[in-house]
Amino acid sequence: MKTATVADLRNDFATISKWIHAGEAITITKRGRPFATLSPARERSPLPPIDRLARLRKLFPSGPVSGSASAVVDYDRGDR
Repeated sequence: MKTATVADLRNDFATISKWIHAGEAITITKRGRPFATLSPARERSPLPPIDRLARLRKLFPSGPVSGSASAVVDYDRGDR
C-alpha cells in the first residue's frame, strides 16, 4: 500500500489519482500518522429496469382518474 500526505493530495493529486486508477489503495497521513485510506471504487452492478406501468396498475387498479386535475386535488383535500 502506498502512502501520501495531506499536502501531497493538495499539491500532487494527479499522481495519486493515477495510483488509485491503477488499483492501488493509498494511506493518507497527517502529521506522520495514518489519517485515511483512499481506494478505487468498486464496480456496481446495474439496477434492474423498473416496470413503471406495472407500478401504476398496482396503485390505480381501476385505471386513471377522470376529471380535471383541480377537481381531483379538491376531492383528495375533502373540499368537495
